[in-house]
Amino acid sequence: MTTNSKLLNAASMLVLAMVVVAPTVAVTSISMVEKAQASVVHSIEVHGNKFVDAQIIRDNIQIVIGRSLASDDIDAAVKRLFALGLFYDIKINQVGNKLIVAVKEYEVVNQVLFQGNKTLKDPDLKRFISLKPNETFSSAKLSADIRVIREAYSTVGRKNVVVTAQTVDLGKGRVNVVFNVVEGQKTKIADITFEGNNTFPTRRLRDVISTRPSGIFSLLMRGDVYNEERLAADEEALRRFYYNRGYADFRIVSSKVVFDEKSNSYKINFILDEGERYKIGDVQVESDIEGINTQFIKEALKTRPGIIYNAAYIEKSVAIINNKVADSGYAFAKVDPRGNRDFTNRTISIVYNIEQGPRVYVQRIEIRGNEKTRDYVIRREIDLNEGDAYNQTLVQRAKRRLENLGFFKAVNISMVPTDDSDQVVLVVDVVEVPTGDLSFSGGYTTGGNTPGMSLEVSVTERNLGGRGQYVRLSLGAGQEKSRNYNLSFVEPHFLGYRLSAGVDIFRSTYRADNAYDVRQTGGSLRFGVSIFEQLSANLGYSYVQEEYDFGKGYDLTNDDVIAELYGKYSGAIVQAAKHSPWKRSSIIYGLTYSSIDDMNNPHDGLYIRAMQEYAGLGGNAQFLKTTGKAMMYKTLSDEMDLVSLLSVGSGYIHPIGRDGVRIFDMFKSDTDMIRGFKYNGIGPRQVSNNGEAYFLGGKAYMNATAELQFPIPVVPESLGFRGAIFADAATLYGHDYKPVLENEMPVTDTGSAWRTSAGVSLMWESPFGPLRVNYAWPITKQKGDQVQKFEFGISTKF
Repeated sequence: MTTNSKLLNAASMLVLAMVVVAPTVAVTSISMVEKAQASVVHSIEVHGNKFVDAQIIRDNIQIVIGRSLASDDIDAAVKRLFALGLFYDIKINQVGNKLIVAVKEYEVVNQVLFQGNKTLKDPDLKRFISLKPNETFSSAKLSADIRVIREAYSTVGRKNVVVTAQTVDLGKGRVNVVFNVVEGQKTKIADITFEGNNTFPTRRLRDVISTRPSGIFSLLMRGDVYNEERLAADEEALRRFYYNRGYADFRIVSSKVVFDEKSNSYKINFILDEGERYKIGDVQVESDIEGINTQFIKEALKTRPGIIYNAAYIEKSVAIINNKVADSGYAFAKVDPRGNRDFTNRTISIVYNIEQGPRVYVQRIEIRGNEKTRDYVIRREIDLNEGDAYNQTLVQRAKRRLENLGFFKAVNISMVPTDDSDQVVLVVDVVEVPTGDLSFSGGYTTGGNTPGMSLEVSVTERNLGGRGQYVRLSLGAGQEKSRNYNLSFVEPHFLGYRLSAGVDIFRSTYRADNAYDVRQTGGSLRFGVSIFEQLSANLGYSYVQEEYDFGKGYDLTNDDVIAELYGKYSGAIVQAAKHSPWKRSSIIYGLTYSSIDDMNNPHDGLYIRAMQEYAGLGGNAQFLKTTGKAMMYKTLSDEMDLVSLLSVGSGYIHPIGRDGVRIFDMFKSDTDMIRGFKYNGIGPRQVSNNGEAYFLGGKAYMNATAELQFPIPVVPESLGFRGAIFADAATLYGHDYKPVLENEMPVTDTGSAWRTSAGVSLMWESPFGPLRVNYAWPITKQKGDQVQKFEFGISTKF
């Protein structure tokens, strides 16, 4: 084939190819133009919406009419609509130039109802669940709420609770949600046992933990409830107990919890390894920070050579070091306590190493879990703000303060890192508890102004409106015409400062000595401030109007009536009633120091209180009354749970003005002063013309008590009973009353003669409050003293 022939054939093939391809290109080009035109949305239609406005849907898909549309745009639009939480099904399709959005709306909850619930009331359950009136309904929320209700019942000892739910269609997209609860029998704790506890008996360890075996008082005490959080807290309490008593190697080998379905009860068994008991050896403070006086810091530490190892003392020592170093201008210093065990001598030497730590600041503070309590109530207990240097000591102090409020079942403060290496987020997680109480109580007491039976109804709210305020209204009645009405309100952070302010209004009526009626009406304004953790100061003003009368329509302005009364009653009492009503206007101030480890069940620590009351700001009373009290608790034997108490007290009232001190302002003896004698049964007295003796009280007193407290054998410790043996001594003396009538008997027994007594006590931490029974034998007494060996009433430790 020639070259020309080849060229001719190539040209022919090229022409043929162009003829075939050209139409295809044309068709493809036309098709692409049509597709590009179809991707432009000319209109948006919304289908399926009943309550949500179509424009809201159009706005949220963020697809603009007249612009081209891609598949990614549709995916993003679907996600945005789901994020609204209003729909459970969404489909977006393009038909030609139309975009069709089809939605299926959630129904709206009209009401949430509960049936069959008795232990947990409706308001409690509503706080737990996520379904709320006027919010969207979803099956996922319903299932989650059923689980939450079951968990809530488990925390109050109802493991076998059965929870079901149903919806009632009300039409128009609204439903009622009904939870049906079958509570079942309460799940009990059959027994709590310990293994490996060679040093401390089971009775003592059961007192350490909060979980209690079920018993006759379980319905009221509510300690026989098992849950994992409480078990973890009990394990930590056991560790703290052993660590604070020298057992630095203590560990919990295991905590076995066995549930018996047949008896619907738990058995809890702690297996312990106590380890050896250590004392503290050498104590040193080291620092690589220039300017830190380690010897000065060492002298202030709680840990000293030779004492029993105590983890709490180490923590307090670290806090002391942190404060002293921070005061020296080193906010970022880090204190690292290191222990070196000497297994031969059973000592632990401690070195507190102070070094410059990383500079970390608080970026922000987040508070979670507080549905009722307002954020600022929690924030004000934290001595840290955004931008401050992070301080672990202040964080631990804030945790203790929040726990002491009594608003929360659990408090956890954690540090969360941020993208900035020197910034952290402080997260405060709280679990709230109910803070309101409606209580009906009854009692019986053998002493005080109003002995005998008594009844009281009270309404208390410790966290009013979530603001942390306290309010209480109580109404009481008892024998001998006794009536009491009290209203109290406390603002714990007055004017934004850590200064408490309280207001009290009261009215009290009772019959004294089965002879005359007393009516007291008044109020007080009080302030309190914490100077540091263990020392507080208080200041208050009190105004009281007191009325005394003998009933029977006696005219106390008639001399014949007065003479008749002198024949029956003490002249001092008649004169006081004659000048009724009395008005007392006074200010009260004082200091209180307390290092007591547990105010409800004290084992160790010192309590000191000094008070003065100045009356004379108007009114009739004019005096300066000074009182003081000191109490020291000391554990004599951890193994036997023996606790000693030494207490001393004194008081003196100094008259201001010429009229002296009224008999109703005098000190009177009671069980806090000395046991074994009647209330107001010792000290100065006056005999009426018919020979009846009336005790008038004294201007001064001194008293002392020595007591040994112990557990009662055989009686289960979960019942809250303890015993005590005691010895008391007291003197009450001094009186300024001068007889008015010629034949009036003088006041006698004004000297400082001492009385002593000894006895036994039964103490009970009852569901109604601490109660105490005393049986005392007077050892030293004076002629005419009124003896009362048996005493029963409410116990006031402090």
